[in-house]
Amino acid sequence: MQRANGRIIKQISNDYTVLSQDEIFVCKARGKFRNMALTPLVGDLVQFDKDNKYILEIRPRQNSLQRPSVANIDQAVIITSLKHPNFDTNLLDKLLTIIEFNRIKPIIIFTKADLLTKEELAQFKPYFAYYKHIGYDVYMNTETIKISKIFKDKVSVFTGQSGAGKSTLLNNLDNSLNIKTGEISLALNRGKHTTRHTALLNVLGGLVADTPGFSALSFEDMTNSDIRDNFIEFNLYRDKCKYRDCMHYKEDDCLIKSLVNEGKIMRSRYDNYINFITKR
Repeated sequence: MQRANGRIIKQISNDYTVLSQDEIFVCKARGKFRNMALTPLVGDLVQFDKDNKYILEIRPRQNSLQRPSVANIDQAVIITSLKHPNFDTNLLDKLLTIIEFNRIKPIIIFTKADLLTKEELAQFKPYFAYYKHIGYDVYMNTETIKISKIFKDKVSVFTGQSGAGKSTLLNNLDNSLNIKTGEISLALNRGKHTTRHTALLNVLGGLVADTPGFSALSFEDMTNSDIRDNFIEFNLYRDKCKYRDCMHYKEDDCLIKSLVNEGKIMRSRYDNYINFITKR
């Protein structure tokens, strides 16, 4: 048996493609992982048997996501459409909260601004400004030179709405990828799923996961306090609320609610937060 170290870069059914020192090996997972209730994920750092093509060990994970299923991510690039499919603050804030909870750096990229009128675009500018103000990296998809610099030596995951333009953006950044893209279903206001499996692609000096799009998420394994604590602007006032463990909901004299009313915390963010903790 010849042991080697590598990273899983693709999974199709029970076949795991492992990259090790610029060589590719298609491996199976040992049965012991099933007994351990442990499923190998794309992004996992593994030890494997080069001769018999079996994954032997999975190294401890830095982090992981379940949908999309990928591990050891440095940053999550959230592709957010402004039109067709329409801008969805609920999904964007849900993604941000889950990504923050998993200690992954979120990066927001807005797409399809070219489909908007000047008046419509002006309505979105406060959102761009607010997300930047609270500390997120925010780009328009046309800023390809700036975007191309964020991937070097990073493992990134692309995620967001179906049809928001994840594959299109990747193709624009590196046209050698030639990832299949699909048309938007206007009747459903969402895209057809064109990415069929999760794989790590070599892009601009880093690894990028192009993953199946989705439009529904759950706060699995997160408490209401976890959701609150990963709305990052709330944390600026953690010690200033009247109550030590304030949930910023039914409490009287809550500072966060006052800041929302003053326009210092965006109303849509707060409304989404209340929706998340009350309608799980």
